[in-house]
Amino acid sequence: MRVNAPVERCFLLSTSVELVQQTIGLKPVEGKTSGLVEGGDQLVWRGWKFGISAHHETLITRYERPSFFQDTMGRGYFQHFQHDHHFLWIDGQTVMQDEVRFTLPFGWAGRLVGQYVVAPHVRGLVRRRFALLKGLAEGDDWERYLDAPHASTYADSAE
Repeated sequence: MRVNAPVERCFLLSTSVELVQQTIGLKPVEGKTSGLVEGGDQLVWRGWKFGISAHHETLITRYERPSFFQDTMGRGYFQHFQHDHHFLWIDGQTVMQDEVRFTLPFGWAGRLVGQYVVAPHVRGLVRRRFALLKGLAEGDDWERYLDAPHASTYADSAE
């Protein structure tokens, strides 16, 4: 996804707990429950997915501002879940790229559910997240999610 906004702004918006909550539809209930995540942060999300109660512990396992961060599942319904967020400054635009890797328990049944249910759902979440981030970063509402005293820092910086 290409965004007509500085890489620092896009990166920081991507770390907003409030924006993640809007995208995934789960509520942060433990650990970092608001603001911007940083390396080493832990969050526990709860809510409903596919008609069942869901919980997911997120650990920010890598944080290289403003180019990359990674979240990894600590506890949850996946056997493994890891999400890489990449940010590049190319030709006056920020390029955001995500890579999600997951496996489900239950052998072949888990692989089928992963391929036909979870993977399309995750792709949809990523598309919605990118659309939300692009709209905010290119518009005037991004300051609501970033620290107001430092807002000018995110307005024109490019790396």
